[in-house]
Amino acid sequence: MTIDKKYIDQFINVTSKAAIASSFFLGKKNKIAADKAAVDNMRSELNKIDMTGEIVIGEGSLDEAPMLYTGEILGNKNGPSFDIAVDPVEGTNFVANNYPGALSVIAIAEKNNLFKAPETYMNKIATNTVGEGLIDLDYSIKKNLENLADFKNTKPENLTACILDRPRHKQIIDELKELKVKIKLITDGDVAGALMVTNPSYGVDIFLGIGGGPEGVLAAVALDAYNCNFQGRFIFDNENDIKDAKNMGISDLTKKYNLNEIVKGDAIFSATAITDTMSMKGIVKLDEFTYDTQTLTTYKTSNKNYTNIEKRKITSK
Repeated sequence: MTIDKKYIDQFINVTSKAAIASSFFLGKKNKIAADKAAVDNMRSELNKIDMTGEIVIGEGSLDEAPMLYTGEILGNKNGPSFDIAVDPVEGTNFVANNYPGALSVIAIAEKNNLFKAPETYMNKIATNTVGEGLIDLDYSIKKNLENLADFKNTKPENLTACILDRPRHKQIIDELKELKVKIKLITDGDVAGALMVTNPSYGVDIFLGIGGGPEGVLAAVALDAYNCNFQGRFIFDNENDIKDAKNMGISDLTKKYNLNEIVKGDAIFSATAITDTMSMKGIVKLDEFTYDTQTLTTYKTSNKNYTNIEKRKITSK
């Protein structure tokens, strides 16, 4: 079955309206309110769509409502069954402080085709299209960067690596410096960080390091449409995470996942900029109820892949 193209517009509408709702809190130092506004709006819009959609990657469990929780069923139950992954506000700190980099994100795939990611960390690596076996989580930083440089017919010092600015990444950053690789540090937003590898204009050759597992799955849906390279390995370092993983059916706790194991078949990804992100402009208010929005959208089918930045005027009351 192919996911009908009509759903592209519908999911652009979902993330656009969630982004607009969150934008009311730009610079107001209240990331909880910014997130809740996006969550409430996203839930309302999703429930209008002809589908039975299950949240497989949400913001928590049922007892943490009003977040969009894992296992929640959305839609009017009159259409196909989908798996849904959401991050109503990626970069709540960016919204709270009116910084660049905030997105409202959703991804959908056909039922049972999207990996159910636990709420834990993931070690991940992403590049644009490369030769098979050149980039691998099991390789050293040095080997990955030298392989990538060889593939691009250049030297490691001409490459740029994007990584979250976290104490846990000190060793990786030190290794990158030894290789004289240029480093782009980001404070939050590792969905957008991973997507930097999709277009040379962003100036990022490789994204790597430890970030959120759910964010890794969201990014993978878009990267798949760009024919990029991605691997992820979940980190289960406490009993609760191990228990949750086993309850989700994950038996191999050290497994390395490739793109085709994270998302299968047709899929749609939609990410609307709340503040300026990548090459997108954030929400611009035109009048009392009308807003300019810009949304990165991807649509993968068995026939072809579609990627675009959609510019829309959205009416939201």
